[in-house]
Amino acid sequence: MKKWLSLVLAASLLTGCTADNSSKEKEGKDIKDLEKVSVVLDWTPNTNHTGLYVAKEKGYFEEEGLDVEIIMPGEAGADQLVASGKSEFGVSYQESITQARVQGVPLVSLAAVIQHNTSGFASPVAKNIASPKDFEGKTYGGWGSPVEKAVIDSLMKTENADVNKVEIVSTGDSDFFTSVKRDIDFAWIYYGWTGVESELRNEKINMVYLTDYSDKLDYYTPVLATNEKMISDNPETVKAFVHAASKGYQFAIDNPSEAADILLKGAPDLDTELVKKSQEWLAPKYQDDAPRWGEQKHEVWKNYADWMTENKLLEGEFDPEKAFTNEFLPK
Repeated sequence: MKKWLSLVLAASLLTGCTADNSSKEKEGKDIKDLEKVSVVLDWTPNTNHTGLYVAKEKGYFEEEGLDVEIIMPGEAGADQLVASGKSEFGVSYQESITQARVQGVPLVSLAAVIQHNTSGFASPVAKNIASPKDFEGKTYGGWGSPVEKAVIDSLMKTENADVNKVEIVSTGDSDFFTSVKRDIDFAWIYYGWTGVESELRNEKINMVYLTDYSDKLDYYTPVLATNEKMISDNPETVKAFVHAASKGYQFAIDNPSEAADILLKGAPDLDTELVKKSQEWLAPKYQDDAPRWGEQKHEVWKNYADWMTENKLLEGEFDPEKAFTNEFLPK
């Protein structure tokens, strides 16, 4: 699913040119002086990433002295590229950073892209899955992670249901709409993309949101991340990147339609109607009830790690204080 797909799409943006030659010469000199860094996406471009595309197109990265390349994860994946220093920044998840850190991988979350978890288990209305108890006797299709069964179990326990009565199969990167018609009854999706797509397709779905059944599953997904060495050696670069990204996401919050156009310019293969509607749905959820976009709470990181430990998904000690920082967000 979201972390294991091999991607080869290229994302590029065109910057505007000024009218006179002297301005062009100055622009060329300025670009040459910019610090080159890259941010690797977790997946194909979508509205989780809009703020990055806005920051590039609007010149917010340049204003902070950065020449930022937005790249696809490929086989290695975003976390591996960022942890190894092959990319300075990446789009990650609280789930994977938590697991990485107990294994000694020094990833650090810099900002929450979306303040609350908008994911959940989706199914066509005809499947009659309205709550976790209805998972019994059904087939779930996922990507083969132990976390999936643990999450399903946690939700089902709230209604005294038995996870062993759910058939769990791996569907890899299969399309949700194809899979639920052919192989499975329900799957784990982000409503802001696949759920919105279901609306456009007029295919009604039921959603069982994780946050409706457990506070500990209200974690940050996705996040912007870097590694400890980058923070230690280049704190000003980290600050510049986060400030520009924050400005990009704030623009997307305030101007969802124009922000959607910018994403479509950077990733023209995306479906225009889906991007527009998804952006409108997601705009108020980027910051939500947080005092500023990107802010993260210690208790959210601790709660999810505690949940993972309770479900025997963490092997080792986890220190929430080292997993994230709000230090580089604009005041």
